[in-house]
Amino acid sequence: MIEDVERENVGEIKKNVSMKEHTTYKTGGIVRYMIYPTNINQLKTLLTFIQKNKIKYKVVGNGSNLIFTDDFYDGIIIKLDYLRDLHIEGKEITVGAGYSLMRLALKLSMAGYTGLEFASGIPGTVGGAIYMNAGAYKSDMGYVIKKVKVLTPDLEIKDIFNKDLDFHYRTSFFKKHDGYVILEGTFHLNYGNKEDSLTMIKERKERRMATQPLEYPSAGSVFRNPEGDAAGRLIEEAGLKGLKVGGAMVSEKHANFIINTGGATSKDLKELIQIIKAKVKEKYDIELMEEQEYVG
Repeated sequence: MIEDVERENVGEIKKNVSMKEHTTYKTGGIVRYMIYPTNINQLKTLLTFIQKNKIKYKVVGNGSNLIFTDDFYDGIIIKLDYLRDLHIEGKEITVGAGYSLMRLALKLSMAGYTGLEFASGIPGTVGGAIYMNAGAYKSDMGYVIKKVKVLTPDLEIKDIFNKDLDFHYRTSFFKKHDGYVILEGTFHLNYGNKEDSLTMIKERKERRMATQPLEYPSAGSVFRNPEGDAAGRLIEEAGLKGLKVGGAMVSEKHANFIINTGGATSKDLKELIQIIKAKVKEKYDIELMEEQEYVG
């Protein structure tokens, strides 16, 4: 496999890469290969090779919602960083999966579009945000995405329109259908007032800095909010702020954040998450659901 994959025209190849450098939690072990296809044809070649040889793989964005195994990952991590073309035509904006969502939100707000301000503080890629239906401030990707271009499990390129994307709170069609790779998203936004949008982004940034532990590695909100309640409130009322397992700690600033205080492992994170779930279940009979995805 080692010699064969390096002979294929699949893009930039890196070997024995630490996932600590590619997750916002700054945890995770070594992966055998991290490959960056520079175009869709290289991606198709890579996936054909992976399918033929039955190789373990995972497509990741910015790693902002992943808890990656501490163990050696004997497979391929695919990063779509080079798929970041941006085309603006009237109210429709088509952008590659590897484009930074925060950068896109700011760029479009500065260009006089409104509707994506909610994403200005979400540190993921467009592809990752569509995959999990990322959202904030009572909005999410399902409100602004018109269609998504994908590579199917049969390696065919097709468009899937919003009505078929099954967007719901922190989930989408892609979380329930393995093998689809998001290539680009087409947004439909309205024209707005640039100054109003930038003021909103600035105020929300200040609010996040005041209420969230942005100075530490984390993955944002750990748990989905139960209907009609807030996960952070439940965790705080259960007396779990400051609870630590190894280097992982429930933030003192925001109870729905787990932070890496230094040297945390993914095992620490997972153990702390299980303790929180058990305590909240015991106290409130509510089953908290993680927003994060476990890999490996």
